[in-house]
Amino acid sequence: MDVAAVMDAIATPPGPAAPTDRPLAVPIFRAVWIASLVSNFGSMIQSVGASWSMIAMGASPHLVALVQASTTLPIMLLALAAGAIADNRDRRQVMLAAQLFMFAVSALLAAASFMGALSPWALLGFTFLIGCGSAFNAPAWQASVGDMVPRPAVAGAVALNSINFNVARSLGPAIGGAIVAAAGAGVAFLVNALTYLGLVTVLARWRPVYPPRTLPPESLGEAMAAGIRYVRMSPDIAVVLLRAGVFGLAASGVPAMMPLIARDLPGGGPLTYGALLGGFGVGAVAGGLASPRLRARFSSESLVRLSTAALVVGTAVVAASTTIWTAVPALMLAGAGWLVALSTFNVSVQLAAPRWVLARALALYQMAAFGGLAAGASAAGLVAEARGVTVALTAAAVAQAVSGLLGLVRPLPPLATRNLDLLTRWHEPATAVAVEPQSGPIVVTVEYRLAPGTETEFVALMHERRRIRRRDGARHWTLLRDLMEADLWIERYHVATWLDYVRHNQRRTVADADNFDALRALSVAPLVVHRRIERPPAAMAAMTAPPPVDPMAAG
Repeated sequence: MDVAAVMDAIATPPGPAAPTDRPLAVPIFRAVWIASLVSNFGSMIQSVGASWSMIAMGASPHLVALVQASTTLPIMLLALAAGAIADNRDRRQVMLAAQLFMFAVSALLAAASFMGALSPWALLGFTFLIGCGSAFNAPAWQASVGDMVPRPAVAGAVALNSINFNVARSLGPAIGGAIVAAAGAGVAFLVNALTYLGLVTVLARWRPVYPPRTLPPESLGEAMAAGIRYVRMSPDIAVVLLRAGVFGLAASGVPAMMPLIARDLPGGGPLTYGALLGGFGVGAVAGGLASPRLRARFSSESLVRLSTAALVVGTAVVAASTTIWTAVPALMLAGAGWLVALSTFNVSVQLAAPRWVLARALALYQMAAFGGLAAGASAAGLVAEARGVTVALTAAAVAQAVSGLLGLVRPLPPLATRNLDLLTRWHEPATAVAVEPQSGPIVVTVEYRLAPGTETEFVALMHERRRIRRRDGARHWTLLRDLMEADLWIERYHVATWLDYVRHNQRRTVADADNFDALRALSVAPLVVHRRIERPPAAMAAMTAPPPVDPMAAG
């Protein structure tokens, strides 16, 4: 699969995605998928080179485990900022910049290896920088899936992306092991650097069509806060993040211990390590290919429980294995569970967040999952250093079983089927008082007149409206009932500025309209909306006070 084949797939810039549930039928998705596959092969080759370089330098088990942690920790630290940038900027440009950065770092890593300038901590530094590039690339790439394929194809596209990575995981480590054994880690690092060029070329040629932006982008801090607020006020997404974090913490033991497992097996070496990683990847590919059928048959929660059980069994067998012939099949089972669980978490977030905040929601998911993976890898390394690899793997299997039991009290929601397209029927009102985008604070009240006997239903609907309002940026939300007019109820909330008020209303989705329409139907009179700008007395006094008298002028 070379760059020419990729470029042939997009020789003619595609129009809007065809209404298909087959992602690979969409030319741009197919081209990016092929280029990503080539790049993922390079990443697997680089991973083998880095891990085996640590072994060759005589590093401790903890430092060996930190090779994986150094690539996942940046995701936990930087993903939210990366998601905020991806939601407010051109996602293609974000991905292109990230790919160029990773190419440059990988080339420097190869040069340092050829010059004999690598130490364990320098190697961790390079892998950390590559992880930083991946952290900025991932939210933009995953959120761009919806820019490439129609909504019915999103779940399939997510599964294909997981299969993509795990095809590379299946074959790349064996190739990487052969390269390291024959030519050294430096060549493996150089090969990885070159594999970025295909994806850089594809992204440079792609010209996506985004909806026109009618509002200025949020600042980085505002965008990050909005993403956190949206996820915190979205119970379905919050549960997915909790489960993904616990799963990552428990599931990281096997990949973190893989170099040490290969070292300790009879005849172990880089080829053995590649074979073990390949077994894990083959299982993951099988899980990805089976996931559409599994998803049609089982709920999200049932899929994750089955996946967790597969990981528990696979990890326990690997812990007891003394030959590659038992370790590889066990790793295939563990790989299948790994893929199905993580793709289920990813699809759940993809379908539960609207486009305006999708990259941030996915970034927070990645922070939860990969933060758990980084912490779990470090913990597994410390246990292996103190008690041995077998004990570390046994502890990981126990932790995985516990993570599965979490589903009894925090089950995953069913895959969302709600329409999260933006509701476009709200238009910015004209004001009698001149306002600027930064004018504020703005206080909004909405008056309802209710028929007797509808109060209970009204309050229940308002409970959901409060969540929607706060999720989309409202503050200090309250519900008031007039003491003199029993039928009069008042909804009241604040936003910081007039621009925030406009953003708040433009974030409403088609799914939210059911709640708003039900509330409107309960009101026996037209709703009365007041929009007021807050003017503290001190500020008003300053505005109306006479100008100070200059004593020199008075003379």
